[in-house]
Amino acid sequence: MAEVILGFDTATPDTAVAATGAGDAAEVLLPPREDGRPAHGVVLLAAIEDVVERSGGWSEVGMIAVGVGPGSFTGLRIGVATARALAQARNLPLAGVASTSALLAGLAEADAAAGRSRLAVIDARRGEVFAALDTGEGPSEPRVCAPDELGRTFGPDLLRGALAAGDGSVRFQAEIEAFGVEVLDASDPAHRLSARHICTIGAGTEPGPPELVTPNYLRRPDARRWDG
Repeated sequence: MAEVILGFDTATPDTAVAATGAGDAAEVLLPPREDGRPAHGVVLLAAIEDVVERSGGWSEVGMIAVGVGPGSFTGLRIGVATARALAQARNLPLAGVASTSALLAGLAEADAAAGRSRLAVIDARRGEVFAALDTGEGPSEPRVCAPDELGRTFGPDLLRGALAAGDGSVRFQAEIEAFGVEVLDASDPAHRLSARHICTIGAGTEPGPPELVTPNYLRRPDARRWDG
């Protein structure tokens, strides 16, 4: 089997795409549009073709990994549907990766993360966040709650002293730091999910038929508002 893993994530406003296994990782991280709305539907396929070409072409790709959320309802639909279509068309195995786990993996690379619990926080809109905690034993299952309910969700003792990243931690910094959590500076790159980590985690995940990979929405969409 070819060694290259193609991975991408559209759970957040960024469009994150990478291919690993062919020397240095080929990676693209594209921001949302000027109005703040994600550009996944416009830029995702071109970004995929870009990183695949830089990694030697589709003949070198042996697996696809995709972020399955939780995150934006529309973004997840685009990302997972694209992954399933490509996997079926190319006859490639597909692995689903929790987007919060990929964010936690990036946070682990921060200098301040050594020896500390890590909290991934994605802005879920409507005054809520998607969050997952890693106390050193691996990422928890993602949860959805209001920022001021994180203590009740994970336990205040487990949060105290943790390091947090993700756009939700920036937006709700005061509420999160009230639990004794440190939020990285807003300019820190760990706040943006890297598709390299989708590839890495996907490599350790048992892939399967594309139809078995589904988005993890955690809640019903609200048709009255765009969900980022």
